[in-house]
Amino acid sequence: MKRTRFGARTRLSRDASELQRLATGLAESGGKLEDAYWESELFALVDALLRNGAEDDLNSALDRLHEANPPAHDELADMIEACAETSRLEQTGNTWDVLLFAAPILAWSRFSIPTLSLPGDTLQALNVQLGAHAFASNARLALADFLFSPDQLPRSFCDTWQLTRQLAEAAQQGQNCKVDSSQFPETNRFLSDVRYLIGAVAVPQGAPIFRWNEKDGSKESALAAWQKQGSPNLEPLLPGCAWQVLLPDAYHAACRNADRNSRPFSVAASLTFLHTSIGLQPDQTRAVIGPCYDTRMEEYRVSLGPLDSHAVYHGIVWPLLGNEDEATDVAGEIESVLREAGVRDIRFLDHHFPMEFCDDCGAPLFPDSEGELVHAEMPEEAASPSPHLH
Repeated sequence: MKRTRFGARTRLSRDASELQRLATGLAESGGKLEDAYWESELFALVDALLRNGAEDDLNSALDRLHEANPPAHDELADMIEACAETSRLEQTGNTWDVLLFAAPILAWSRFSIPTLSLPGDTLQALNVQLGAHAFASNARLALADFLFSPDQLPRSFCDTWQLTRQLAEAAQQGQNCKVDSSQFPETNRFLSDVRYLIGAVAVPQGAPIFRWNEKDGSKESALAAWQKQGSPNLEPLLPGCAWQVLLPDAYHAACRNADRNSRPFSVAASLTFLHTSIGLQPDQTRAVIGPCYDTRMEEYRVSLGPLDSHAVYHGIVWPLLGNEDEATDVAGEIESVLREAGVRDIRFLDHHFPMEFCDDCGAPLFPDSEGELVHAEMPEEAASPSPHLH
């Protein structure tokens, strides 16, 4: 996925230098025909590097272009993502295009949000529902048999490329895909988080991929049908959780969309958590918003607490994504989300807070109404049992 990169200025390899040249040519191209030439050359080199596991060359070129030529950086990042998440198969004289996709699920719970292997009958039911409501009528699907947390997704472009090929073979054979989850890392525990169904969809070359690509389809109807028909199969996987499905999309785009949607979702989840845990209503809640900096502004931290004290009961991290920076009205977006949820007392602090964390537990520290970074601490009455949320 496209991300801000700050690399050391080391000597580029021959392949990394060629990536720079081709991406720069594509960024400076003046027409479709020239675009096609540069894209063909760039695709061939990126695909070869992914096939050979040359992750360092890809990242070195991205690092250098991020500093020297942002438009070329974006062209290269787009091409790497496209190569990593697509494949092409030949079967009995027919050519099939394959796309790695992710179907995100936003979830929150006072308990742990599960990551787990999916039972065979559940996996098949999800395959059928996604195929019927989210993908084109002639698509073949293969799902990985695991509900992934963000910590368990492929960590590199080459890993993503390998997963695409593994799932493409399963789709070609009309089967779901068993993944080895024994080496997956433990996921961090958060009040709200994202879970992912990962799969591959294969369609005849040039055919529609998603249901909304077809003449009688739309994203709105696809989402409504997926939510309604998929929910009975997802519910047993997420006990004690409130959750919301998002539309499946190409892998990298779906992950970015989940990152963006998880921010307002976490605000709503946090306010519901305070209400159900200690009876604190949104209109009785004070929100304090402070920007946090490393070498540049990285995120806003939002504190939630009662109107009648400086206490911070809960905190939310709202990271900057993509091209967002200090000049982007992210603070206004946070305010809109809070007001829509019913919070009336919202305070912005004009500080440059450091990215500080608790020395003991590693939790982020949040600004209180006096401008001090403090540990979020729930009052003692929050120890009461949690309701079962759906």
